Amino acid sequence: MNIELITTPNGDLKESGFGSLAACRNVLDAIQSFGHDAVLTVCETREDLEEVVKRKPALLALAVKYIPTETKGNIWLTEYFAQRGISFTGSSREILKFDSNKVLAKSHLKNKGIKTANYFLTVPRQFQNEKDLPTPFPLFLKPLDAANGNGVDDLSHVDNIIDYEHKVVSLFKTYKQPTLAEEYLDGREFTVAIIKKLDNSLIVSAIEIVPPTSAKGLKILGAQTKKDDSETLLKIDDLQLKSEVTRLAIQAFNALGVRDFGRIDIKANADGECFFLEANLVPGMTYGSSYFPRACEIAHGLRYTQVIEHVISGGLARATSALPPNNVNYQV
Repeated sequence: MNIELITTPNGDLKESGFGSLAACRNVLDAIQSFGHDAVLTVCETREDLEEVVKRKPALLALAVKYIPTETKGNIWLTEYFAQRGISFTGSSREILKFDSNKVLAKSHLKNKGIKTANYFLTVPRQFQNEKDLPTPFPLFLKPLDAANGNGVDDLSHVDNIIDYEHKVVSLFKTYKQPTLAEEYLDGREFTVAIIKKLDNSLIVSAIEIVPPTSAKGLKILGAQTKKDDSETLLKIDDLQLKSEVTRLAIQAFNALGVRDFGRIDIKANADGECFFLEANLVPGMTYGSSYFPRACEIAHGLRYTQVIEHVISGGLARATSALPPNNVNYQV
């Protein structure tokens, strides 16, 4: 089958995606190993996308959510190609909003009775005193829509109004948007890779992530930790805990209406109660390090090529069926 893997120069993008060009080549190599006629295309402009449409590929594997433009904002790839009748992997533009906006996902799930930590949005100088905060200290501060640990470090954990304001100002200067302030959860951290198979059953791969202990005695899964690959990924041996993490991840996956695949991040408090953190619907796919393929390997022994085969299977089925190319049957 004629498949194009679409990405953009993403070194400056702070949103989620398969990763660098090297990561995209990992995915491309896997797709080609199945016997498909596959190429990697780097798109920077609307004209680049128009050329893709002219080639009429049978399926697009979308490694990023959008390409940024200087004059007309972001061009969302799922929306662009859906309007032109070309099949693609992953979720629709409407669902990817839950990836790009953490608060939107948390609010959506909270309204459906799914547990998420208390949170609020904040901007510099909004709160002058601790008693004015909607949620008491300690808090955890991070960008509203950044991925890969961007903007997250030891200073994200705050327990007084001075440190709180310093971090909020710093994030606002960098990201030009409100900061997400969450109730700090001081328990274990998990990530769950989920793939929907053609029969609608799920491959659910839940693992624990253990960041190194920082100089402040904290375990913060920030950008530097992810860049250094200094965190440890572990199989969850406690069957009761694994069941709770898995159940919560499946609830979130289904309630958000995710198509094909996605990664759900979960964290516990000191008592072991688990809460939804965020959804990553275009997860990293770097061979040997990205959480999504590593979770599938650790939990189920799946090889990287097997993971990619499952990831694109839904798109392949739509591309070869009589269904509309981007048919979505969500239960939200």
